[in-house]
Amino acid sequence: MERIRQTKLPLALKVLFTAFMAAFAPSYWYLYGPTNFLYFCNVGLLLTLIGIWTEKPLPISMAAVGVTLPSVVWIADFSLQLFGSHLIGMTNYMFDEMNPLIIRSLALFHFWLPLLLIWLVIRLGYDSRAVVAWIATAWILIIICYLWMPTSAADTTEPYTPYNINYAYGLRGKQTTMPEIAWLIVVMLLQPIAAVAPMHWFFKRFARPA
Repeated sequence: MERIRQTKLPLALKVLFTAFMAAFAPSYWYLYGPTNFLYFCNVGLLLTLIGIWTEKPLPISMAAVGVTLPSVVWIADFSLQLFGSHLIGMTNYMFDEMNPLIIRSLALFHFWLPLLLIWLVIRLGYDSRAVVAWIATAWILIIICYLWMPTSAADTTEPYTPYNINYAYGLRGKQTTMPEIAWLIVVMLLQPIAAVAPMHWFFKRFARPA
């Protein structure tokens, strides 16, 4: 008799996360368009969905090393804005009443996604190939955003069209302190140094190998 494969993740988690994505993806596509899914955090969500259903460590590990720390920065920026300050302004849209409340509510996934990803890596194991896989993915996304996506709101005809995606042109709009190509290199280098390396160390230290 063929041995029945034992699942590692609860069905309830799979159903709940899929339900969230069923609400998130069409809502964001409708308002912002398909280019919104070039953002690292949204790519992380898609990788998480794939990983949850396939129970493969690689997509989960990619999302975990790629978006966990940026999500922590998002949380810090959001929390500071609640008290009238800000970090880098990455959550300005959360306080813009022109954005529908449902859209802003769905964006609160930044609070729970890092915890979910850490739990998933501990549960499924850490695939260290995720380092190269995520960095390659991130660099491709950054180059696409630099070459073909709008630089600023002035470059778009629709009010909700994303621009300066993944900070390809600057932190708070287009930066002018250095040549564009120099900034692009800085942003690309920040991926392995600031985002990936700390989480890679964390998972190598505290999670079992996949």
